[in-house]
Amino acid sequence: MNLEQFSRYSCERVDQYLTDRLTHYNAANYLHEAIQYSLFNGGKRVRPMLVYATAQLFSKPNSLTDAAAAALESIHAYSLVHDDLPAMDDDDLRRGKPTCHIQFDEATAILAGDALQTFAFELLSAPYNHQSEHLPSNHESLQLKLVRSLSHASGRFGMVTGQMIDLNNVNQSITLKALEEMHQHKTGALIRASVLMGAQSVGIEDIETLARLDTYAAAIGLAFQVQDDIIDLTSDTQTLGKNQFSDAEANKPTYPKLLGLNGAKEKANALKEEAIAAISPFGDEAAPLIQLANYIISRNH
Repeated sequence: MNLEQFSRYSCERVDQYLTDRLTHYNAANYLHEAIQYSLFNGGKRVRPMLVYATAQLFSKPNSLTDAAAAALESIHAYSLVHDDLPAMDDDDLRRGKPTCHIQFDEATAILAGDALQTFAFELLSAPYNHQSEHLPSNHESLQLKLVRSLSHASGRFGMVTGQMIDLNNVNQSITLKALEEMHQHKTGALIRASVLMGAQSVGIEDIETLARLDTYAAAIGLAFQVQDDIIDLTSDTQTLGKNQFSDAEANKPTYPKLLGLNGAKEKANALKEEAIAAISPFGDEAAPLIQLANYIISRNH
């Protein structure tokens, strides 16, 4: 499959999995509407794509792979809902649509984000019949590993700390090293978890293999944020689906601000090459991961 086909496959698979598990929710319809609005609002599903692409390096994706992809997207959706709140980035557009607190209200957005976060761990810890689901006999230990990986990446050791560093550095001058540390937490942690959890979902435990995959993931995780900073300057509001220059107007530290626009582009390309080099030993099976690395630094929204 080319990247467009793989993207469609990943989106359809994870969206169906999410839809199936949300249909059992009956209470508080207004909250449920906000959850669905935030989870199915046109996201590119990059993290699920990474999960499926990594799993396919070694085996056919299974129900644990689906759970990992869905859980990561749920955490990502929650982070965006909270990130857009007035107390955080105070954005009124997300992917060309009103942000959750604008479409509903601020309290509902907070609760929708809370529910999406816990929903992720519901998905990962759900009981399975490994025979009917074609899962390894040790699937319960794999589930625990997936829970640990996601909690580490999304909480105080990962994404949440990255957001805190970001908020603390508005109107501040920071070094390139400090900026990279911030984004290794804020954006990179979930990207790395996506690759790790894709491998874990099919039982991969080899340390050397996981280290090679993590080198790839760390590089594209940082490249993702560098490109985000670039397109905040080079794409218009309609293309971005959010307000152009939002980071610049908030006086946030960015890669173009520290390196210049051309320097930021060179940084993104160098990270892409580092990522591709790390996974080249996997051969043709790594094609989707290579295509994703190329996409991350060529996208314009």
